[in-house]
Amino acid sequence: MTSSLFSPIEVGGLTLPNRLWIAPMCQYSVEDEDGVPTAWHLVHLGSLARGGAGLVLTEATAVSPEGRISPQDTGIWNGEQVAAWSRIIDFAHGVGAVIGVQLAHAGRKASTYSPFAGATGTVPVADGGWSTVAPSAIAFPGYDEPRALDEAGIGEVVDDFAAAARRAIEAGFDALELHAAHGYLLHQFLSPLSNTRTDAYGGSLENRARLLLDVVRAVRAAAPRTPLLVRFSGTDWRDDGWTVEETATVAGWARAAGADFFDVSSGGNAAAEIPVAPGYQVPLAEAVKRLAGVPVSAVGLITTAEQAEAVVSGGHADAVMIARAALRNPHFPLDAAEALGAPAPWPPQYVRAARRGAEPVSGLRAGQR
Repeated sequence: MTSSLFSPIEVGGLTLPNRLWIAPMCQYSVEDEDGVPTAWHLVHLGSLARGGAGLVLTEATAVSPEGRISPQDTGIWNGEQVAAWSRIIDFAHGVGAVIGVQLAHAGRKASTYSPFAGATGTVPVADGGWSTVAPSAIAFPGYDEPRALDEAGIGEVVDDFAAAARRAIEAGFDALELHAAHGYLLHQFLSPLSNTRTDAYGGSLENRARLLLDVVRAVRAAAPRTPLLVRFSGTDWRDDGWTVEETATVAGWARAAGADFFDVSSGGNAAAEIPVAPGYQVPLAEAVKRLAGVPVSAVGLITTAEQAEAVVSGGHADAVMIARAALRNPHFPLDAAEALGAPAPWPPQYVRAARRGAEPVSGLRAGQR
């Protein structure tokens, strides 16, 4: 049997060896609160990189200090961070992996306690927090009220994303993803639940999408030859919120502006009843693919090789991203390849663990142009 999941795919001129990818997963592990990735990130991402995935994406990485979800988030706004990321990237390339960074700004959901802090809500300035920004002065439930960005502040956000993209290329990342999902700043501008502006950045869909499209164009100009993904929340799961039809429309606009691929998740911007079940977000990815005619990945409780294969072979999405399944087993893609009878590129140090014939990874980076 030929596996669709383990067939190559081209994204933005880069050929990825398969369609089973690692989704961004926040680690909240920068104890020095300086945005510099640590030994934890090297081991965490290194483990995922050697696991056989076609693409590994970092956690949400802030484009500015105030863009962090928590003080313990990674960033890419200075040279020290670039150097630390380079060490991680070098390891990933050494085991044949393709690695990308998710560029993010948390907006009104910034300056919050990490899940390990034993507290919830906004971190006070006196305790290392900061004032937050958003499209409108509407607080996310349980967090402090943000300051509405003026046009100058919006321009700074665009500049921060572009500068972060340049640093990401300097560090050696192979791909970039813009985080426009899960209730963070770009999603906040898209959704009428968090954007009540009456200027050029609010009201109509065109206006609410303006910041995202400005960022796509700026990042594309900063990184003209690098694959560019956008992560959307396909819906707010609210009748009065962001919809999958709007997602598809804006995905088409973003493709025209320079984006190559779309990663479809959901929720995160407001309280909602979400019908969580295995593969529950796959129909959202499929709808965006069908309505916009753009390539997409599906994510969300996809936990077996057979389930992931069915998503791709059935044409529901062009790739699958996994998260929790990879935390449980960083070698999930290798196991999935074996289960589906596809070549499994085991690291030579681990090839003795393969249950079927394996192809040890060479020193050449997968997808190298």
